[in-house]
Amino acid sequence: MTEQNTVTAKTSFDENGVVIIGAGLAGWHVIDAIRSKDKDIPITLITADSGDRYHKPMLTMAISQNKRVADLVRATGADAAKTANITLLADTQVSDIDAAAQQLHLVSATRSDPANMAYATLGYDKLVLAMGAHPIFPKSLPENLVWHVNHIERFGQLQEKLGLGSQRVAIVGAGMVGTEIAEDLLKAGHKVTLLDLNDAPLAQMLPAKATARIAKAIESQGIQFLGGYQVTNVNRNDDDTLTLSYESLKNNSESTENQPTSLIVDHVIASTGLIVDDKLPAAAGIEFDRRTGIVVDASTLQAQSSQIQSNPIYAIGDCMSIDGVACRYVAPLRAQAATIADDILGTDHSGYEHKPPMIRLKNKAISVMVVGTPQADGNWQVTTESEDELVMDLIKDNKVSATVTIKAPVVIKP
Repeated sequence: MTEQNTVTAKTSFDENGVVIIGAGLAGWHVIDAIRSKDKDIPITLITADSGDRYHKPMLTMAISQNKRVADLVRATGADAAKTANITLLADTQVSDIDAAAQQLHLVSATRSDPANMAYATLGYDKLVLAMGAHPIFPKSLPENLVWHVNHIERFGQLQEKLGLGSQRVAIVGAGMVGTEIAEDLLKAGHKVTLLDLNDAPLAQMLPAKATARIAKAIESQGIQFLGGYQVTNVNRNDDDTLTLSYESLKNNSESTENQPTSLIVDHVIASTGLIVDDKLPAAAGIEFDRRTGIVVDASTLQAQSSQIQSNPIYAIGDCMSIDGVACRYVAPLRAQAATIADDILGTDHSGYEHKPPMIRLKNKAISVMVVGTPQADGNWQVTTESEDELVMDLIKDNKVSATVTIKAPVVIKP
């Protein structure tokens, strides 16, 4: 890509300029990338919250470090907007996109009578969707009874409740986030139960030989792991505790007579995956998959649609997918944002080249590092196996498409 301090855009802009929907890491990265090359092009950032800048991956390790919301916020939305010379529309939601007219319909996220208040409109020259993804709450996990830590506001509310002393916490979903939160809460002094549909943590990503080591490591810390179980209900009790009911997914031949079918806990946290809201992609007429998100061109990150070829809409981060794979890791965001900035400004660039990021589990009980594109099912082959280390390669089309390295933690003796 061409490196310049200031770029005169080849694309003409009127007063509407660039509009970005979503003030998470992805949205702010796009702003940073544009401002590094053009200090004056109008930019408007629309967000349903305050727009504060913070590093979301820190949420899964902040409770044990006793970091409050104020400690995690790097800059308030208002201060960050002033520094970047942009217009911030905080506490505002986009209800509709008219791609043909290049116009957004906006509503206040804080108003009390949305059905009776007129919609505001905002035009744009270039539009970037950085709206992220939302936690999935199965019917068995009522949203009003269950926490998530996908946003700093909910994290702060949970942290306040957990500050009342040692609590009993059930975490539903043992992917990376659920497994990391489980250790974080345990280190903070809470009693933790981790439940998953699969027999081991990270089972949707890694082979059984690898995940068995992860399960053993977290259980050795004192985390109760219940693998192969499905939550059937969560109910609030008279004493404000919660009853979490679950059932075994194992074969009927395996006896479960002596196993409990419910837990009494103080809190339930859902870590059951993410989904992208289809309302805005559908309104804009862009190609969309509800599981993986907005379909984009792999080189330009332009959303795919026959209706908007002359006025492309871009997507970045959790809400978009490349070649059918959701892009929900932080590491590629800078490169994605740089590509979008160059494309918007009309700067010559070589296009975005997606490279799967290195994935590291934050847990201290065991070191887990993954490179490539892992998938649980496949031809995994062991290259190193000892008590302290396991290395496995995923072979696809006679090539290594992913490698997982699992090591026992290094113990530093005094």
